[in-house]
Amino acid sequence: MSASFEFPLPLPPDHPALAGHFPGLPIYPGVVLLDRLIGALEAECGAPVRALQVVKFLAPVRPGMRLTARAERSADSVRFDLIADDGTRVATGTIQVREDGA
Repeated sequence: MSASFEFPLPLPPDHPALAGHFPGLPIYPGVVLLDRLIGALEAECGAPVRALQVVKFLAPVRPGMRLTARAERSADSVRFDLIADDGTRVATGTIQVREDGA
């Protein structure tokens, strides 16, 4: 059984990590992207994340960019892509989620 879904992944334009990452040319750290994604996936799937199986960051995400998460859930994992508003895939990966009752 698998289910595909898509949702916006808003990023705060004034996130404190932007000030030091990197001065003069800010980008969102990968940990910020993953934090936002994990929270959204847990809400969407109704199950907690157990592990990050594979994550690849493919392009920088700058303030003002809008992201969409495209995901497909199977029994105990979610395969995702983060897509920028210009169509660029900025991250991809697979996250293991705990099945109900596990």
